[in-house]
Amino acid sequence: MASSSSSSPSALALSSQLWQYHVFLSFRGEDTRKNFVDHLYTALEQLGIYSYKDDETLPRGESIGPSLEKAIEESQIAVIIFSKNYADSVWCLDELVHIMKCKDTRGQIVMPIFYDVDPSLVWKQKQKYGEALAKHELENKAKAESWRKALVDASNISGWEPQHIANGHESKCIKKIVDTISHRLHPLSLSVDDNLVGVEARMQDLISMLQIGFSGKIMFGIWGYGGGGKTTLACSIYDEISSEFDGCCFLKNIREESSKRNGLERLQEKIICGVLKQKQVEVGRVEEGRHMIKDRLHHRKVLIVLDDVNNLEHLEELAGSHDWFGEGSRIIITTRDEHVLTAHKVDVIHNIRLLSDDEAMKLFCKHSPRGDRRMEDYEQLSKDVVSYAGGLPLALRVLNRFLCDKDMDEWRSALARLKEIPDAKILEKIKITFDGLTLLERELFLDIACFFRGRYKDEESMMILDACGFHPVIGIKVLIQKALITVSLDGRFDMHDLNLDKIEAIDSQRFRSDELQRILQVAANMNKLRWIDLEDSARLVATALPLIMPEKFPPKELFCLTLHRLNVKQLWEGYKKSERKSKGCFCTQNASF
Repeated sequence: MASSSSSSPSALALSSQLWQYHVFLSFRGEDTRKNFVDHLYTALEQLGIYSYKDDETLPRGESIGPSLEKAIEESQIAVIIFSKNYADSVWCLDELVHIMKCKDTRGQIVMPIFYDVDPSLVWKQKQKYGEALAKHELENKAKAESWRKALVDASNISGWEPQHIANGHESKCIKKIVDTISHRLHPLSLSVDDNLVGVEARMQDLISMLQIGFSGKIMFGIWGYGGGGKTTLACSIYDEISSEFDGCCFLKNIREESSKRNGLERLQEKIICGVLKQKQVEVGRVEEGRHMIKDRLHHRKVLIVLDDVNNLEHLEELAGSHDWFGEGSRIIITTRDEHVLTAHKVDVIHNIRLLSDDEAMKLFCKHSPRGDRRMEDYEQLSKDVVSYAGGLPLALRVLNRFLCDKDMDEWRSALARLKEIPDAKILEKIKITFDGLTLLERELFLDIACFFRGRYKDEESMMILDACGFHPVIGIKVLIQKALITVSLDGRFDMHDLNLDKIEAIDSQRFRSDELQRILQVAANMNKLRWIDLEDSARLVATALPLIMPEKFPPKELFCLTLHRLNVKQLWEGYKKSERKSKGCFCTQNASF
């Protein structure tokens, strides 16, 4: 028999409809009502699976009515129990025809059970099935063709034969059936959470790109900024389309989980157990896990989400190639590093889109301030918060939860504090990417943040960065791929406003001597600058070029100024006092004035 019970591609558009029932049970009452069907219905009920089981008996020859058709249409899954006398009932055959119609037009999942009957007898319509159809054909030749076709189509769907499962132990067979049904169910209401502003449209766009229901195997990458909603989007897609696959698995936090002892082996076990619906699988070595995944899944149509992958080697151990999975499989990967996707030759790479101003405001205002306070009074403050968050869903959610019970004065105070000290939860999420850089890449990033943001990525900028020893051609590519910086359409360096916007120290040892004057000019305008350590190279000392402090120097927050081997014409005119209460320091080593 064929192994697919998925719906047609057109059915996906209807998959978000509101279902009334989880399961519709189609059965011949005289054969199974008081035994197998009763036990199955009870097991479903115990797991909270809402099932339709018609306990009425219609006279022979009477067709199903509108209410029964409606119950079939409003069920996510139709379970057909083919018993010896199933085809004796015109009612059952009409149910079957309508079920197969709903499979094609509404995306209904069909699961056949062959109870004390060989599937080939249903498919070929032999013995009792053939006899029953021959009798019906005499009475209603017009319907006979649709009955025969429905029997063939349904028997070609992979199902269960209880007599061949668990040595015929019915209770164990029913448990396996119920577990499978439970795994493939969506919640009754599949609409995206109202609190997830902007997700529905983004989700539908990506689902269309995934080409669910078509052949082929697709690896799909979702890439972008930390806190930008990649995991949320992947979760929504997974919930929406998982019923279309033979097996599914969602692996969260791979970056974190893989760092634990035997982390990759445990992740490989989760993939196998999740897809095959097994309770336990033991992987001793990573190499063993690779072979097990490929061996057991390469004939299955699977959906696997690998969330927060930051290492190409980890991706190779969890989803090494398309050949590991069966026809129609979809592998979704979320990452902050585009290089992981391009190096793995992922088929489609989607750069996640941050929230627009309107979407951001809608998300932030989902939970208005408590009490009787009018939201209009907070309008400008809300705009300030939204501007600060820069379209990051994570930042908006964190700030919303913090501010929801505060008054206007407390909002103003909180905003002022955020501009000085960003929220720790937000910074923690963003800092993960920065911490993953090499030392040279970190310094390149900080230089771009300090001096090159808004400046053209032209020959001069690249020459300056190259002279500093940053190897900017490859370094900038890495920073872009990690979503830390961008180059705008007009060719300027840019980055998200929350990317380390509080620069507090400058060490001049990595700059060329002839850049020091420009550095000091920039430093004079950096309000939060606290530490300057200037050291000249031999070239400036040899030529005895004077260093002139800018007019606005020093910055008011400056804590320490250290000068090494510098020819300083004059520090500043008159006496300048820092507004900070803490003591500062001024050090010179071989500096001349």
